Amino acid sequence: MNYSAVEGFEAEAQKKVGVLLVNLGTPDAPTPAALRTYLKQFLGDPRVVESNRLIWWFALNVVILNIRPKKSAHAYQTVWTDEGSPLMVISQQQQKALQAKFDMEKVVVELAMTYGNPSIQQGLENLREQGCNQLFILPLYPQYSGSTTAAVTDRVFDVFKSWRRVPNVRVLSAYYDEPAYIDALANSVREHWDKQGKAEKLMMSFHGIPKRYANNGDPYQLHCEQTAQLLADNLGLKEGEWILTFQSIFGREEWLQPYTASQLKAWGAAGIKDVDVICPGFAADCLETLEEITVENKGYFIEAGGKDLRYIPALNDRSDHIETLEGLIQRECAGWL
Repeated sequence: MNYSAVEGFEAEAQKKVGVLLVNLGTPDAPTPAALRTYLKQFLGDPRVVESNRLIWWFALNVVILNIRPKKSAHAYQTVWTDEGSPLMVISQQQQKALQAKFDMEKVVVELAMTYGNPSIQQGLENLREQGCNQLFILPLYPQYSGSTTAAVTDRVFDVFKSWRRVPNVRVLSAYYDEPAYIDALANSVREHWDKQGKAEKLMMSFHGIPKRYANNGDPYQLHCEQTAQLLADNLGLKEGEWILTFQSIFGREEWLQPYTASQLKAWGAAGIKDVDVICPGFAADCLETLEEITVENKGYFIEAGGKDLRYIPALNDRSDHIETLEGLIQRECAGWL
């Protein structure tokens, strides 16, 4: 039998790796209508809100989606750029910089968002159309949580349900203690200190999750604590010079503490005049860093008596960040490349 004549045999022998970079997502526009669509998808995911589905459906569709879109749209309008959402613009820059590290005949890098556009389905279809038969899923969440990384894998494998041929797949669950990642964070802090001086305190603010999730086995809190300690050690910080906090709290139940807002208010009231804030869990600047930290939480600090809050940007498309991601791809795709 002439095997070379079998349809697909030649392509089967030519292995090509597809890398799917995945971040949380962003609305298509800073409008209430676009926010309603985005929030319905985001907050409707049972990975994000672990609650009685019937009760939560009522709360989301009858109450939240009739109130929050307008407020969120106003917040997005304060950070929106001529190019679009900061998260989308930066993510596209990351994708392009990372693709430049690889030969496109061997490795193709695509971008996707868990919620909104471009969707994970679109990203996977693009990779399949380009002949990628080995897929590496790279969620841009250094610290694992069921509400983020697991939500990505849910959507990835939901897409595969409609594929006749499922390719070889690898998923990176976390990189919270990756030396290159910690070095990149430390580099960004030192560069900030060199330009603006060192504040009295360094706050490492991570996105929060309900405490119940951690109690049920989610390793997110432990990952955040390990990242923070490794960064503090790298910077040579002593106890009392830095703190780990959690932001973006909503709802009535208890979330991981200490809360970023509460700590800033306490520092301001205690006479702390200036603080530096870094958000190690965000791979790209977004609403939660550009508005929540630099506007909302800065306001809390100053109102309480503080003088200045200086935000240290996310790693974004820094060269050491791109090199970190490149190294993860090289290592996790060993045997493919």
